Amino acid sequence: MKIDDKFLELILHDFTLNKKQCEILGFTFPPEEGWDSLVINKEISTTDTNLLILLKGKLALKTQEQIVKNYKTLSRFRNPKSANSQQKETTTSNSVEQKEMLDISIYCDGACSGNPGKAGSGIAVYSKGNKPVLYHGDYVENGTNNIAELNALYKAMQICEESNPTEQITIFSDSKYSIDCITTWAYGWKAKGWKKKGGEIKNLELIKGAHDLYETIKYRITIKHVKGHAGIEGNELADRMAVYTIKSKSKNYEIYTYDTINDVLSLTSY
Repeated sequence: MKIDDKFLELILHDFTLNKKQCEILGFTFPPEEGWDSLVINKEISTTDTNLLILLKGKLALKTQEQIVKNYKTLSRFRNPKSANSQQKETTTSNSVEQKEMLDISIYCDGACSGNPGKAGSGIAVYSKGNKPVLYHGDYVENGTNNIAELNALYKAMQICEESNPTEQITIFSDSKYSIDCITTWAYGWKAKGWKKKGGEIKNLELIKGAHDLYETIKYRITIKHVKGHAGIEGNELADRMAVYTIKSKSKNYEIYTYDTINDVLSLTSY
């Protein structure tokens, strides 16, 4: 549906939005003056429409989060296949994040030898207790760490797009920059004609493509920030693949074959 004045009246409390409502509409909290003019005629999904209405009110943040969680749980419950798939959780001994996974978790990372310098991206896909599938690719001869991180997150979302639509997927990235570019800042930049105060938007075309893809799949994925180089297995594997890309100079993504996870972790990291 398209947002209009009547819908805004329906979701506002004391003429403003709460934090989760701001996140859904792509704004920081509290919303800046004039935010309402940016969302008029904006197309939103049925999911976002329902959540914006359910979240109306001066609610504690935990309450807002619980409403979103309950809604997503109910949506999955309506799909028997998805509900059954939630009964099996992927767990590893050294990754709290992976214990939260129900279907698929994807770790993505970028690396750069010099900044700018030779750059590459890596992916580790965990699926229902199976051996993680590792990808390396997106080699850039003269890139930056941010480009490598954006490429990795973009590839992770492409994997999501190609997956079974009933599967719930969580993407983990250690780059707040790439996450914020695609899931938060892009909304404001797009509303202003892909411009921002204070200068150019670096990596704009890459951000545009990744954001467009995010818009089509965001209702069935979760993107989380994870601390890098902190011993989290998935992040470490993705890191090794990103560094391996720089050595192999593989522009297209290729699957990395290995015997044990320790063999991969023993590879070079920056």
